[in-house]
Amino acid sequence: MKVVIFAGGLGTRISEESHLKPKPMIEIGEKPILWHIMKNYEAQGFNEFIICLGYKGYQIKEYFLNYFLHNSDVTVDLKNNEVEVHKTDSNNFKVTLVDTGVDTQTGGRLKRIQHYISEDTFMLTYGDGLADINLNKLLEFHTNNNKLVTMTAVQPEGRFGALETNSKGIVTNFQEKPQGDGNWINGGFFVLNKDVFETLAENSDTQMWEDEPLENLAKQNQLAAYKHYGFWRCMDALRDKVILEELWNKKEAQWKIW
Repeated sequence: MKVVIFAGGLGTRISEESHLKPKPMIEIGEKPILWHIMKNYEAQGFNEFIICLGYKGYQIKEYFLNYFLHNSDVTVDLKNNEVEVHKTDSNNFKVTLVDTGVDTQTGGRLKRIQHYISEDTFMLTYGDGLADINLNKLLEFHTNNNKLVTMTAVQPEGRFGALETNSKGIVTNFQEKPQGDGNWINGGFFVLNKDVFETLAENSDTQMWEDEPLENLAKQNQLAAYKHYGFWRCMDALRDKVILEELWNKKEAQWKIW
């Protein structure tokens, strides 16, 4: 089963780093977040990837084309133009890199990789989200519900501390990281039937997957939600990158299941 990854956006909310590299190449523990996402899939038996490139996509191509150089000890013989790989941290990845356009929106990116999908079912996620989701249970949920699309729903933690006070203004309870407002949001990690491509317009480059396509699927009773209660975080801004880096360095990275 193939896994499609959106990796072409501009990443404007984390411009401190994305002005130099695409967001999926921003590193957590000296590895691109894209690598962490792929390792999570690989550990659960999914190792064929289709990566939708756009902004600075050549950097992602270069990373995988020179994967051994990035992840190995090597000897370079300049005189004889030879490279010897001594130690490698290889992974069981098969990666198809597709240029889906710099200005293309997510709906258009999905439409542009249609001819790479031959199986009835495939997975889809974003290149900036990490979770400890059980992907096989997600797939089982999708199969049992028999809908075109299954979305993972999550409840992100609140960004600010929450407090309770009494009538005299005295704080009676304080919670540093509350669960949030209790609403479920799109956490990515989709499972889709290939018939979903028929719901996307031929010229869908300006269409966001998260807008009209998903809204129409919901109206047609073809969108299911798999509720994930575990760890989830999107690297939306620099503060998120800092938090993920701290979790990795403290060996508290809950998404690391390999």
